Amino acid sequence: MLTGISLGSLSCTGDYIGDVENIGSFDDVNYFKTEDQCLSATASVYDIMKKYAGGFENMVTFFNAGSDDFYAGGGSSTDGAGIQGFNNYRINPITMPASYWKDYYQGIARANWVIDRIPSAPVNDAFKKRILAEVTVLRSLYYFELIKMFGNIPLILKPINSDDDYWNIPQTPREEIYNKIEGDIVNVLADLPMTVSGSENGRITQGGARAILGKIYLYNNKKTEAAAQFAQVNGTPGQISQYGYKLVDDYKTLFEMYKVSNDKYEYHKFTSESIVEAVYTNAGMSDWSFWGQGKDEGNSICIMTGPRSYTLSSGSNAPDIVSGWAFNTVTDDLFNFMQGDPRADVTILNAKKLQQDGQITYSPAYSDTGYFLKKYAPYRTGVSDLPGSMELNFRQNYILIRLADTYLMEAEALGATGSRAQALLDAVRARVGLASVPVSLQAIKDERRRELAGEGHRWFDLVRWGDAASKLSSKGFVSGKNEVLPIPYTELLNTALNQNPQY
Repeated sequence: MLTGISLGSLSCTGDYIGDVENIGSFDDVNYFKTEDQCLSATASVYDIMKKYAGGFENMVTFFNAGSDDFYAGGGSSTDGAGIQGFNNYRINPITMPASYWKDYYQGIARANWVIDRIPSAPVNDAFKKRILAEVTVLRSLYYFELIKMFGNIPLILKPINSDDDYWNIPQTPREEIYNKIEGDIVNVLADLPMTVSGSENGRITQGGARAILGKIYLYNNKKTEAAAQFAQVNGTPGQISQYGYKLVDDYKTLFEMYKVSNDKYEYHKFTSESIVEAVYTNAGMSDWSFWGQGKDEGNSICIMTGPRSYTLSSGSNAPDIVSGWAFNTVTDDLFNFMQGDPRADVTILNAKKLQQDGQITYSPAYSDTGYFLKKYAPYRTGVSDLPGSMELNFRQNYILIRLADTYLMEAEALGATGSRAQALLDAVRARVGLASVPVSLQAIKDERRRELAGEGHRWFDLVRWGDAASKLSSKGFVSGKNEVLPIPYTELLNTALNQNPQY
């Protein structure tokens, strides 16, 4: 947390302040004087969204590993103490990666800095309102992620100075934080644009803020409020909503690359289905010397989930991907659950069958099942042509919230009953050519598992539904303990923070 606080007074240059008195820190007295400076500071808040797919300690591979759909995988049982410990529920305050706490508090600290300084900036009021709205929503999002992971956490709403008593900031009741972040988003909705395009893609819109708010309401068991927000985001199921959202016609375009020219391929980004999307690029030319330290800009899920020593046989028509690190191997349970579903081939790379058929060879690694996550496969056509390490510069974006997700969350918030809930479920299934099934909570659970497999949502869904203990007991999940993560040990030293129960 202190790292986040100290970095809150920095520009997005990446300078680091090591001591608690901030001696030699970035001098922002003369900052926030132009729109460009205000946008630069705002970009530093958005930068924390890289946490979803960036670095080894990203959200997606970590929370996939804790679910019933994936194993941690990797090279061995010691390949990443945090992800392996979460996979078998032996994680503890020492092995818990500190970045899951620190990175989001860094984003909150940066947001507090912008919120504190923007009002006095000599720029026009409409510009300031939009910046404040975006940063406020991001702060709420980062608090939401912390609540989901750690439960009761400190609520910090202003920049922390070196002479503040930051060692004794107490944890805040969860409901108080929920009420604050919900109210904050409601208060700024009108100041956000309905849509964005071009160079503004990736910035928070009114639709994106409502989707985040609806999800927060749902997790806070305010289902009526959640359904109301999702209804505005979703519009008529299967049609174009007021924000321009519509399910893409072809499911695979959400994840696969398309041909731009003879030798150039690109990922589908900011499709009509994308509501909140984290941006990744090869332009940062990420390298090992700073990977995972906040300066890298590539998507790490791609290289992490590819099979090891993956090689195409002569004349093979198998997917042409580069060798990866074999994390997030797919469980037999998910593989069997997906059979017969049109989304299975987009979701799972069946390396076992491809090898049996002589199409490829690969080297089985830890917890190998022969099945790998394909949605973020490291396609050879996605390898960067710029300097930097090949493994660290895949530019596939991560869609944090997409329309099929909000359709199913609204159906759940409606109590999984009624004509609208049925229509929402039907629209998700019809997009991939599946017939209608009667709407029920179990039908929605099953549809979420198939539709969103591997996108990092499953573990949180199981905890929210109260299904984690039954679904994850074989992996070591303990009810009353593992619904939240342990607070990293280093965050507890000499502070007023209390560890979560049983850790």
